[in-house]
This record gives sequence, C-alpha cells and structure tokens, in this order.
Amino acid sequence: MTAEFQCVVLDCPDPLRLAEFYREVLGGTVNRPDPRWTVDEHWATLHVPSGQVLAFQRVADHRPPRWPDPAHPQQVHLDFAVPDLDRAQEQVLACGAKLLDARPGAVPDDWRVYADPAGHPFCLIRKA
Repeated sequence: MTAEFQCVVLDCPDPLRLAEFYREVLGGTVNRPDPRWTVDEHWATLHVPSGQVLAFQRVADHRPPRWPDPAHPQQVHLDFAVPDLDRAQEQVLACGAKLLDARPGAVPDDWRVYADPAGHPFCLIRKA
C-alpha cells in the first residue's frame, strides 16, 4: 500500500486565527475551496505555495504543550528554513509567536524555537 499525504492537522482553540498566523509565516491561501475539506468555525486550512496543506481543528479544551516540559510534551512541531534568522524572528514575533529558545551565544546560532499563538512549538532554521 502507498498512502497519499493529505495534510498536517494542528489542534487549537481558534482555527481561523491559527491559519492566518501561519499564512503570515509561510504565505498561501486560507480556506481555499478544496473538495477534501469543509471549512467552518471548527476547521480551517492553509494551502502553502509549495503545495502542502496545514489544517487546524478546534478543540474546546485545548491544552498547549509547554516546551521543553516533558509533562506537557510538544507531540509534533514544524521546522521552517529561512535565509535570515534575525529578520524571520522579527516577522514571526510581530505575527504573534512567542520566543521559547534563542540559544543566545550558541555557536552556531542556526535554529530557534518559538510557540505559535495556540502554543505549538515550531523552529526557524537558518537555510544552508
């Protein structure tokens, strides 16, 4: 059997808000008509320019991970390659991300950890 990858789904309290956050980070189209999904107040999608789809589903009692606390594990995280780490950091913070680990003084300083507005960890990684 060969399965076809459809999307990555993130639980969150506000699907549209999180889809818009990731649109600011990645570009793309929020809630583009697609026969695979119905979008409503419980579900939103983001079709990114590279062709992948992120989906966001409302969870009433969403409890975000607390990186790096193993009692509240991250479960999944996304990595994004960027050419300018400092500029990308400014942009994601302006969109509502929270810096979790900047590794100040680390050599090399090639990645940083953030939380999106719903608390999911993601990394910005200096593009090689």
